[in-house]
Amino acid sequence: MPLHGGRVPRWLADRMTKLGSAITEAIVIEYGRDMFLKKLSDPFWFQSFGCVLGMDWHSSGITTSVMNALKRGLNPMAGELGIYICGGRGKHSLKTPDELLELAEKTGLNGYELVKKSKLAAKVDNTAIQDGHNIYLHNFIVTHDGHWTIVQQGMNALTGMARRYQWNSTHLASFVTEPHTAVCGKNKGLILNLAASEADGTKKALVDIVSQNPGKSLQEVKKVLMPRHHDVRAKDVDLKRLGAVLALAYESNIKTFDELLLIQGLGPRTLQSLTLVSEVIHGTPSRFKDPARFSFAHGGKDGHPFPVPLKVYDQSIHILKTSIERAKIDRSEKQGALKGLHTSALRLEKGFEPTPGNFDKVIQQERKNAYKYGGMTVTGPAKPPRGQLSLF
Repeated sequence: MPLHGGRVPRWLADRMTKLGSAITEAIVIEYGRDMFLKKLSDPFWFQSFGCVLGMDWHSSGITTSVMNALKRGLNPMAGELGIYICGGRGKHSLKTPDELLELAEKTGLNGYELVKKSKLAAKVDNTAIQDGHNIYLHNFIVTHDGHWTIVQQGMNALTGMARRYQWNSTHLASFVTEPHTAVCGKNKGLILNLAASEADGTKKALVDIVSQNPGKSLQEVKKVLMPRHHDVRAKDVDLKRLGAVLALAYESNIKTFDELLLIQGLGPRTLQSLTLVSEVIHGTPSRFKDPARFSFAHGGKDGHPFPVPLKVYDQSIHILKTSIERAKIDRSEKQGALKGLHTSALRLEKGFEPTPGNFDKVIQQERKNAYKYGGMTVTGPAKPPRGQLSLF
């Protein structure tokens, strides 16, 4: 992912915290804490999640901003939800051991064992794997029953690119042999990867070397003196899926979701966003192969593919929170209305064929109407088209 500078503006950061927390709570209610950890360790789901929250679809900032938003939103409700987030970016990553030990005091978990796992994962990604990326972000997400996910990100100062490393305790068989759920990036050729299964022989040899006379080792050593484009383009998106989402806003059958549709203020544009939010909560892994699609929920802070529609964003938060509260009251009902959006999107996809050229028209239309929905970017509010007065 290309490195992006700057900060997430407060108006977006606060909303990311609210919506991110609500999506997490919805997943936990429907599928449990372990499923949330599993999703969080999936790089494509994580990227899609960040897009739904309004971050730029391919920015390295998705990792830092999403984890910061979740830490702010989930930790205050950790006693109820049973999910705790430790660590962070830069100096905050160094606080991870202290935070884990403090958490252990409250929960009875083995804090020293958690600290060991945290440090070992950081060592693997920063030392055992030498791919030009230096780890600068480390988040340890743990549930009250001791299951965990680790999200780390490294930076390559020479190329201006970042790479994310993701771990999950239920997937883990060994810390030093194929430990990751995924590490995604372009193939840059040969690297030093001592976490690969093919390196088992090398690891054994290294252990042998450090156990022998240093003089002999030194003699042997002497003989051997290792998409930058920012805008969202049609090729970045599965047009069939995106088209189904956009069509859903005007699909008459969606009216069967009475409970959802009767909420005051729900219109086609909010429904479009909620459909993508529903996918993040209920979608299977195959649904997240094109994360850029999820940027059509709430745009991006830099205006790609369009300004963040604050009115739609706030309505999404309100509706999702309402759904969660009702699910808490009636567990048998769960989140049927919201889940129905995901089901309808699957149904519409089967018969949808994208029309050439419509992708750019959709973006133009969203940008044209951005001011109506309180559109905002880091440069300020979206303005109405020239010659048209804003009524908002």
